[in-house]
Amino acid sequence: MPDLLVIVPSRGRPHNIADLHDAWTAATTGPTGLLVAVDDDDPTLDDYRQVCADRGIALTVGPRLRMCPTLNKVAVEHAPHHFAIGFLGDDHRPRTRGWDEHYLAALRDLGTGFVYGNDLLAGERLPTQVAVTSDIVMALGWMVPDGILHLWADNVWLDLGRAIDRIRYLPRVVVEHQHYLNGKAAEDDRYREVNNADAAEADRLAYAAWLEHRMPGDVDKLKALLG
Repeated sequence: MPDLLVIVPSRGRPHNIADLHDAWTAATTGPTGLLVAVDDDDPTLDDYRQVCADRGIALTVGPRLRMCPTLNKVAVEHAPHHFAIGFLGDDHRPRTRGWDEHYLAALRDLGTGFVYGNDLLAGERLPTQVAVTSDIVMALGWMVPDGILHLWADNVWLDLGRAIDRIRYLPRVVVEHQHYLNGKAAEDDRYREVNNADAAEADRLAYAAWLEHRMPGDVDKLKALLG
């Protein structure tokens, strides 16, 4: 099993997976695993199957849970078999050659923790893409707290990493975020679904509830990993 497994939840964007694979092939230098997670009711499921089969990309298909719950399900299933679990959106593109080995080197140095690169959008401010040591996933039982569907996941990773002083930003390692907010993607139905006012507010409230009520206990679980 590779030391790092990167999970990419996706819906309605098989073309993004094809583009991601091109960037992945050019930039990934270690035996890092790529696993695409899609919904069994996705109208473009057959296209995902074809894209992944043609390129040798691992694909897992399950019920529609939304992005973060899908990430949680797949991450928890696979964490015991890898040193670290990564997350990329289907609109992220690794650009720096050896990015994955830089991530692993940082995580090995930390022992337990989080690492993220420069997405050319949020930069150091938010880990819109991340890799985390698997002991964290197993200790918490998730990568994102329950109730958060899409937004604010990156805030959680930043909060936890800072709370245990185990997060590292790699400014020279570029994992580009090709988002509509920076003009690198069209605003499609997926972006509208997660960024509309109601969805954004629901995720904000879920994050606020975690921050107030559950984060202290989660930090204690992670501090216990540090000995």
